[in-house]
Amino acid sequence: MQREQISVFDMFKIGIGPSSSHTLGPWRAARMFLDELKAQKELQKVRKLTVSLYGSLAKTGHGHGTDIAMMLGLSGYDPVTFATSHLSKVIGEIQQKKILTLDYTHSVDFDPEQGIVFLFKESMPFHPNALTIEAVLADGKSHTSTYYSVGGGFVVKEGEDLQPVAGAMQLKYPIDDAKELLGYTENTGMSVSEIVMANEKCWREEREVREGLLKIYSVMRECAFHGCHSGGQLPGGLNVTRRAAELNKKLLHGTAYENVEEWMQAIAHSGSGFQYTLDWVSCFALAVNEENASFGRVVTAPTNGAAGVVPAVLLYYALFCDGNEEDKIMRFLMTASEIGCIFKKGATISAAMGGCQAEIGVSSAMAAGGLTECLGGTPKQVMMAAEIAMEHHLGLTCDPIRGLVQIPCIERNTMGAIKAITAAQLALHSDPNKARISLDDVVKTMWETALDMNTKYKETAEGGLAINIPLSLSEC
Repeated sequence: MQREQISVFDMFKIGIGPSSSHTLGPWRAARMFLDELKAQKELQKVRKLTVSLYGSLAKTGHGHGTDIAMMLGLSGYDPVTFATSHLSKVIGEIQQKKILTLDYTHSVDFDPEQGIVFLFKESMPFHPNALTIEAVLADGKSHTSTYYSVGGGFVVKEGEDLQPVAGAMQLKYPIDDAKELLGYTENTGMSVSEIVMANEKCWREEREVREGLLKIYSVMRECAFHGCHSGGQLPGGLNVTRRAAELNKKLLHGTAYENVEEWMQAIAHSGSGFQYTLDWVSCFALAVNEENASFGRVVTAPTNGAAGVVPAVLLYYALFCDGNEEDKIMRFLMTASEIGCIFKKGATISAAMGGCQAEIGVSSAMAAGGLTECLGGTPKQVMMAAEIAMEHHLGLTCDPIRGLVQIPCIERNTMGAIKAITAAQLALHSDPNKARISLDDVVKTMWETALDMNTKYKETAEGGLAINIPLSLSEC
């Protein structure tokens, strides 16, 4: 049986908010459908198009922008390069003209109100995040495909095995779990990040790995910077006020900075102490996820809903732990990505499958592992930090109010980031040989907890905070 192979660039994807499973995944599925039509020379024959959303995609699809993602994807836009400032204009034109231009070239009549069907009471057995696209052709025949958005922007077509972007390859160090990873580090004397780099070089040149990782970091920094300079309210009707910009202004005593480099230098030299550092970690996490909630450009880490944790801890490391060097940033990201891979292979990174423990919990474990290695921790301490971070997120539910990635999602990123830093410090001051719980133990426990969790706490907006909210909010 072919092992699932996941590259660092599968775990960290550049995309658009607010959700990796409900926005980015469906967007990618739409583009996959276009590729199928083109391969069969059927694109120009399409006369009618219908999208059916099932399960969690239907129940929280409006709040997560699933319908918007489908229209943008079918239009041919790439989530990596699409100008987010054009989103309202593009979607507005489709809604007004009731015409969808497939892959920029072939126009069909399409009324979003009729063409995108939300099947709230129907689910597919393989995964809660399912969608079907049907294209009726000129000869009366149809081309129909079903896809599953399984978390973190990963997409599986029905009847096919998951093949990540990196593709099938004989890796130098194939890894399924933490025990296997630790075995490689012990036998070779290499760090976790060095093992990851050796595997990445099976897919691409080291220069490409380096460029790709630094691009990921650049997008993370830009996202935090933009989020720290954008005020107003978040879209969706909850009237949630963005807080990062005000906190950024307060911490920098009202001084504005024109670019990311100046801003980061100012942060590093404008204050000190535990409270100052704590405020900035929270500010970074808030900024990223406020951007995410506003359909901004973010990096899945490992998902969009949890996209603020890794950048917040990474910026903490860069600014307050002497980590603002390219090689150190790369080590952090590679180590964090491998922790995420272990959770994806052994459990899930989909909130629709496992609740928020699968998103914030995994992102906190990723950040804890990355920080621990970069602060001098051994591979065993890296695993210990990741275990500690997840252990204290077990059972965390996903209950977004009105299906929006805002309450409680945004603040949860600040909590995940702080727990990651705490977990790293605990691991660095502990003897991992005396640990009673392994990372593999907690991965197994997380998956069992996910299976036991009531469906209403799995990104359906049917339980928890999503229903126990003040009347003023429910009437927004």
